[in-house]
Amino acid sequence: MEYAARAFWLRAPGQGEIRPTALPGPGPDEVLVRSLYSGVSRGTETLVFRGGVPESQYDLMRAPFQEGDFPGPVKYGYLNVGVVEQGPSALLGRTVFCLYPHQTRYVVPATAVTPLPDGVAPERAVLAGTVETAVNALWDAAPLIGDRVSVVGAGMVGCCVARILAGMPGVRVQLVDANPARAAVADALGVGFALPEQATEGRDLVFHASATEEGLTRSLELLTPDGTVIELSWYGDRRVSLPLGEFFHSRRLVVRGSQVGAIHPARRARRDFADRLALALDLLADPAFDALITGESAFEELPDVMPRIAAGELPALCHRVMYDAAEADPGE
Repeated sequence: MEYAARAFWLRAPGQGEIRPTALPGPGPDEVLVRSLYSGVSRGTETLVFRGGVPESQYDLMRAPFQEGDFPGPVKYGYLNVGVVEQGPSALLGRTVFCLYPHQTRYVVPATAVTPLPDGVAPERAVLAGTVETAVNALWDAAPLIGDRVSVVGAGMVGCCVARILAGMPGVRVQLVDANPARAAVADALGVGFALPEQATEGRDLVFHASATEEGLTRSLELLTPDGTVIELSWYGDRRVSLPLGEFFHSRRLVVRGSQVGAIHPARRARRDFADRLALALDLLADPAFDALITGESAFEELPDVMPRIAAGELPALCHRVMYDAAEADPGE
């Protein structure tokens, strides 16, 4: 038996469309999932949407269930929450998170879905992939009790990092962003806020997530001697210039990359990707993360919405996509 579904595709850079797709019935170790919500990862997905993935990174940038190739046509995305309609009895009827693109219904191996813990709202669980990135960044940075920490860039990843840091005893956190409207988000997350020119200096650790040259430069300026910047931004095909001839050497500063595709070597023997995602979902029991859902639209609107998000006309942190409950009955 085949099932009918619809998926959002990037036809060519800057142009999206919804395509019908036929799904095979799930095998014995697979699940059929009906989407409830998906999330637009504004930084990465808008970079993909405008065709900004460098050719050298085509393989590394592939999403787990991507179809097609960069720069397009390509089906791309990785923040999906749905209900298991068919599959092993332990998963049947469960609400799950999956690293799947924007699609009304899909079939994946049962091991590719993670059930939501009790107390985690499906509407909030679309943030799981982003919180997982933040967890990985904190594993890379290993902040200490009493550290003075800044997060430069109040986008999805930066805000998730700031909220998790806020729960660590003795850590003093300041969220830094050029947009003064982000002060309200910082307040909802329980952390301090500053514009770049007003940010507190002498920081032990700075997480940079603004994806701008100015933000990374300011991150270096904020550090105390022997301090570290954890670079979370993905620049795609853009080059970045830094003032490494000024205080970089005299202060013995460090810039370290962090990327969710790999777990820090110190934890690699004890933690795997499933552990990391399960931890991210547990953290999403915290309702403060709701402040990061700042836009919403129906699945059918994605071809019109994605260009507006990419152009900055819809300045959402996380844009949530809703799926029509009328599609509850699979079509043959």
